[in-house]
Amino acid sequence: MATPRLRLPYGPDIPLGVPSTESLVAAGLNVWTKLVNGHLADMTPMPRDRLHTAPQTTVYRYRAGYDDGPPVLLVPPLAAPARCFDLRRGCSLVEHLGDGGRRTYLVDYGAIAFADRHLGLEHWIDNVIPDAIRVAAADAGQPVHVAAWCLGGIMSLLALAGQPDLPVASVTLVASPFDVTAVPFVAPLRPIALLTGGRLGTVAYRAMGGAPAFLVKRMFQLSSVDKYVTKPLAVLSHLDDRDFLAQIEAVDDFTANMLAYPGRTFGQLYHRFFRANDLATGCLDIDGHRLSLDEVTVPVLAIAGTGDTIAPVGAVHHLGSLLPKSPEVRLETAPGGHLGVLTGRGARATTWALLDEWIDAQHVHSKVADGNPQGA
Repeated sequence: MATPRLRLPYGPDIPLGVPSTESLVAAGLNVWTKLVNGHLADMTPMPRDRLHTAPQTTVYRYRAGYDDGPPVLLVPPLAAPARCFDLRRGCSLVEHLGDGGRRTYLVDYGAIAFADRHLGLEHWIDNVIPDAIRVAAADAGQPVHVAAWCLGGIMSLLALAGQPDLPVASVTLVASPFDVTAVPFVAPLRPIALLTGGRLGTVAYRAMGGAPAFLVKRMFQLSSVDKYVTKPLAVLSHLDDRDFLAQIEAVDDFTANMLAYPGRTFGQLYHRFFRANDLATGCLDIDGHRLSLDEVTVPVLAIAGTGDTIAPVGAVHHLGSLLPKSPEVRLETAPGGHLGVLTGRGARATTWALLDEWIDAQHVHSKVADGNPQGA
């Protein structure tokens, strides 16, 4: 007879039977290690070298992955630590790419201060991301494959729309929403914002100079409130699973270090993305000129998390109708919530496998196009 199990939104199902001796010993060891060392997760950053520094722009090259494999540039969203790609040892996209022999780069925006409240999306779209792409491509000696999370993916595509000649081989977006009407916890709020002309939100973010870090943290937590409610029970029921506990520890540390949105940028996100839902049309008017995703001419892969409430499948896959000039648009799903689909414990076999397959295929296609049918 199968052991009854309790299903929770956070982590594996909970067995309701009597724990085994092995489980009790493992749980005791985990608790002891946590008390003695203060942690279970190894969050030592992967070794890297700084290549370029400019305002809100630091480009790093990781030391692993120095072979002839296609180079990858990792682009984070605003307000989230760039270590989203290097969460912990054993669950790090950076580590995975390096183990696969790929030369890996990262653009890090650093902390956002009140003094940066004048910065708008155009700063990242016109300057930061294009500069990072050029630096990485120049160092690698070939166009880079951009891999981006959430708003990082949106900004990367908009950067390409504005500067189609950027040295980019392909773009992979993970959990990047392009239609806010498909976001469950956002859609009910839009009628209020539309009715008030967005004035309530405008007054609030202008008074704070943007969205401060503590507010970003709370918003991120509320997007998966069911997981936070059931987390204590999940932890107690998995005290014998060190990898599970280490992942929770790393995610908690990541969430605790959320960053701020600058005021002007947050205002643009609020009015253009949230209220007007401009991205759903593929066009965005910003800083006096129009950006259209019609101008994107590189292959694009969009991966949505099946448990993501911030960027549900419908919001992410809406991109498929917005890229008429892209030679290939591939829409995929993988298990996980907003962060989990990027760097959850199962991402290696799902999201990362899709990314590996995609980059390798695009690399072969580019070699064939250059007249080398062996793709070598």
